[in-house]
Amino acid sequence: MTTLRPPSVVITGIGLLTPAGRGVEANWERVLSAVSTSAADPTLGEAAWAMSCTVPHFDPRRELGPGKSWKVDRFAQLAVVAARDAVLDAGLDHKTWDGARVAVVLGNSLGGCTTYEAQQTVHADEGADLVSPLLVPMWMPNMVAGYVAIDIGARGPSMVTATACASGTTAIGTGRDLLRSGACDIAVVGGAESALSPTIMAGLARMGALSTRRDGSDTASRPFDISRDGFVAAEAAGILILERQNDAVARHARMYAAVTGYAATSDAHHVTAPRPDGASLTAAVRAAIRDAELTENDIAYVNAHGTSTPLNDKAESQALHQVFGDRTAVSSTKGVTGHALAAAGAIEAAFTALAIRDNTAPPTANLDIQDPAVEIDVISKTPRSLAIDSALSVSAGFGGHNAVIALSAI
Repeated sequence: MTTLRPPSVVITGIGLLTPAGRGVEANWERVLSAVSTSAADPTLGEAAWAMSCTVPHFDPRRELGPGKSWKVDRFAQLAVVAARDAVLDAGLDHKTWDGARVAVVLGNSLGGCTTYEAQQTVHADEGADLVSPLLVPMWMPNMVAGYVAIDIGARGPSMVTATACASGTTAIGTGRDLLRSGACDIAVVGGAESALSPTIMAGLARMGALSTRRDGSDTASRPFDISRDGFVAAEAAGILILERQNDAVARHARMYAAVTGYAATSDAHHVTAPRPDGASLTAAVRAAIRDAELTENDIAYVNAHGTSTPLNDKAESQALHQVFGDRTAVSSTKGVTGHALAAAGAIEAAFTALAIRDNTAPPTANLDIQDPAVEIDVISKTPRSLAIDSALSVSAGFGGHNAVIALSAI
């Protein structure tokens, strides 16, 4: 009996709104420069952790119009604009496509927490009658997919994946599977997050997750460095357009890379801390490689989760070392962008596709002295020219969620 191989799925469009800028080339140039976007954030107060990485020069009134922008929380604003950019980059037109065959799968974890926090203050200070009737639709995490679907007329399946900081990667894998199943012809996938509210950041700080290098904020995000002390939170939206390769070829579309493998596992260990031995992440890495019908030796580059926290970087490096030893080049682009939480996996998948396109692995910013416990080949300071036929993008999230995608040259 012959088993039919599932159709190949490719990335045909990328939309990026991150602290590194807007668009593919602006982001890629900044990531390759290894110049951090982290800065002190006065909206968070004067605490040692009060810094962030924000999207520069974003004007929602100009992008969405004054009549709409105030009704949409910033995390969804970023997603809508990034989705428009991705559709344009793919050479598609949402005004003429068959919207019933377009799916939207986006990752988010914290929803419109800035809106919720502001309206909670209104409720406490001024009473229930003055709470905005838009509070719930502005806050709900699922609305990031809802607003994007409405904006581009996507009437196929739409959903939000919520696997914490693995959400964007989970969304890509889910979108790939929808395409393979025939449920859609185009999948708009990725993630968006803008959770830089004082209360959320204070909560992360109380957990010990955030760096306290505010006086040297441009070097605070330092993945795999011996002196790392936490991550710098970021906002971002990263949207990818996925199509079956045969469909992309038929319309002469530009293809960045193929999404050849996807896998997910759970640590089942702790609500926030990763398994110290990295065993479940190791399993996800190996499963993604198998799903792509590749071997460990085929993977030339890994875009690591690399948060700059002591626990994550050590556990992740152990997981990668178990699979690759020190043979495979690894870097974390969070040294430049900060940690965009649910959006991180999506923007890092885009960077991984660009690494394949250009045969160039991006560096890890602010890596001065690699932690001796990190026994992998981490690229630091400058990009590395490298023949990259296949690569991985690795994500992990609170709750023990692990997600890995494999991308390959076409």
